[in-house]
Amino acid sequence: MTEEIITLKEKSFKLGEAVAAVSDIDVSFCYQCGKCSTGCPVAYAMDLTPTQLIHAMQLGLHDVVYKSNTMWLCVSCLTCSTRCPQDVDIPGAFDAVKILMERNKETPREPDVLAVTKSFAQNLRWFGRMYELGMVGVIKLRTRKFTQDLGMGMKMLKKNKFNLLPGFEGAWETRKIFRRVKKQEKA
Repeated sequence: MTEEIITLKEKSFKLGEAVAAVSDIDVSFCYQCGKCSTGCPVAYAMDLTPTQLIHAMQLGLHDVVYKSNTMWLCVSCLTCSTRCPQDVDIPGAFDAVKILMERNKETPREPDVLAVTKSFAQNLRWFGRMYELGMVGVIKLRTRKFTQDLGMGMKMLKKNKFNLLPGFEGAWETRKIFRRVKKQEKA
């Protein structure tokens, strides 16, 4: 499929097919046994269980899928995929929907989660490893929640839980990886 076909605005495709085109994950293999949902450690916080969200993908219920917080709260621990008798990569399917949403500038249900994910990747790209203080700064700029968690941050700073200066070990190798991935995405 071409990129024009794999958009959320198109009415001529099934969501499951778009997920497969983006990620090579076929959600049609899921037969709704529910093992993924019973093993999910964060299902209690989700509006839909992983089983329900996969079923909505199978049915092509775009609005249900895009408005759900399930894929944004998934911690990608792979408990669901490990339990799945059909070997469906459920977090991978969730990531594919996030990619489709981002391509079409759809607003995520949990924008702060997206801000953390992007900040994490940007932090790795810049420093080659995690520089927590820098990542927190970028997250605060993205979310505009400058004073939230300030008390906890000060306590952590007093206990030397943050390095004040970043380390750059492995930065060059990490940048090479990011360049390779970018090339593969374009191809």
